[in-house]
Amino acid sequence: MDAAGLRSIQAPIKERYRSDSKAAQITLRAKGTLDDSSIACKVETGRALQSAGLHPATGGSGLELCSGDMLLEALVACAGVTLKAVATALEIPIRSGAVSAEGDLDFRGTLGVSKEVPVGFVAIRLAFVVDSDAPQEKLDQLIKLTERYCVVYQTIRSGVPVTLQMSRAS
Repeated sequence: MDAAGLRSIQAPIKERYRSDSKAAQITLRAKGTLDDSSIACKVETGRALQSAGLHPATGGSGLELCSGDMLLEALVACAGVTLKAVATALEIPIRSGAVSAEGDLDFRGTLGVSKEVPVGFVAIRLAFVVDSDAPQEKLDQLIKLTERYCVVYQTIRSGVPVTLQMSRAS
C-alpha cells in the first residue's frame, strides 16, 4: 500500500472522528489464564500468529494483530507469569486464576485528527481473579509484589525513555 491508498482508506475514518469524537474512543482488551501446573500465563489472542498491522479504527483490515492489543497481551502475560512466580516463591496456593487488561485510547490523536488528543493509551486497567484459600494478607502481599516485579507493568507505569533511531541500509 502507498500513501495515497492509505489516505483514501483513512480519510472517511478521520472525517467520522472529526464529526463524532466518541467514535474514535475505543477500549482494547487482552485476557490470560494462569497455568495450573507451571509458572506460566496462557494469553488468549483469538488469532494465530500473524503480521502486525493497523487497527480497523485507523484503516486496517483487522486481519493483522494490532500493536495496542499486543501491548495489553504482553502486560497480561507478564503480570500472570509474575503473579504465578511470586505465588510459587511465597508458597501461596493458587488453584486457578485469570488476568485481564483493558486500555482506553482515542484514535483522533493517532490519526492526527486532533492535536489536543494524546497519542496512545490514556488509561489501562489490570485485574486478577484467583481461586485460593490463602489469607487476605497473603493475597495483598502477592499483588503488591506482582506490581513491583512485573517488568511490563513497571515499564508502562514508569514511562521509561524510549529512543528512536533511523539509519540507511548499506
